[in-house]
Amino acid sequence: MPSEFDLIRRHFTRPARHTTLSVGDDAALLAPRAGMQLAVSTDMLVAGTHFFPDADPEALGWKTLAVNISDLAAMGAEPRWAVLALSLPKADEAWIAAFARGFFACADAFDVDLAGGDTTRGPLNLCVTIFGEVPAGAAITRGGARTGDDLWITGTPGHAALGLAHLRGEVALGADAARTCLAALHRPQPRVAFGLALRGIASAMLDVSDGLLGDLGHILECSGCGACIDVAALPLAALHACGADAALARRCLLSGGDDYELLFAAPPSQRERLAALAHQHGLPLSRIGTLTATAGELVLRETDGRVHTAAHAGYDHFA
Repeated sequence: MPSEFDLIRRHFTRPARHTTLSVGDDAALLAPRAGMQLAVSTDMLVAGTHFFPDADPEALGWKTLAVNISDLAAMGAEPRWAVLALSLPKADEAWIAAFARGFFACADAFDVDLAGGDTTRGPLNLCVTIFGEVPAGAAITRGGARTGDDLWITGTPGHAALGLAHLRGEVALGADAARTCLAALHRPQPRVAFGLALRGIASAMLDVSDGLLGDLGHILECSGCGACIDVAALPLAALHACGADAALARRCLLSGGDDYELLFAAPPSQRERLAALAHQHGLPLSRIGTLTATAGELVLRETDGRVHTAAHAGYDHFA
């Protein structure tokens, strides 16, 4: 059976592109570029909580890094380095090799160096710390939104939650719809390029990992605003096209997680600029509401004009 160090050398040691000293020493040496601040985030994926224990290891390798990269995209930061910690039940070389393929496919796609990490025996647990760079003072936080700002969402949120509903037997999707939704669930696409383009445009931003309404609550709390969501403006058509009925589509979009789309606020004066950026990036972009003056209040405006309070419903690990 290969040792821990054999596994690291065989599967996780590669030439570094922008790391002074990477895998193989007691610590990595990183050199941020002049004028840059470091943006740092950590996400953990735990078997049985974030993924099924029998999940495809190559897709899991991609997702393990992608969800961390998405956190940097949400701050307008460029991903540069990652540190990977793995707890594995056993040294299954075929599983590890497939996981590493997926992980490094994502690293190559977003120009990330694996700078170090750790492995140990234990319950299947995957943890990445990601480091990125953003020009000093240019990071987009959750706390900059203002009353009157528009609220936007990228892409077609809800597909990942619909894919999970399919796996749980809550809905039976057709082959094409299942392929689309399971790709969204297992291989999320961090919106790095669009996040970088939003510097100087977005007033506040985050990525949707725990549900749109729940995550929006973080912007409202940090920015001291409320929000009104226009149900007619939500991008529900893509979910209906996959076979979701009205109630399921709405639940997946508003309360489902794992989309890793960007939810952001921007002044109305930026509408034309945002439309141009969406066209340039080939990315669907929906203006779904407005920020209001009543701090913390989240309401939905239904298609018939009724307005009612919405719960900040999102995934909670300890609920």
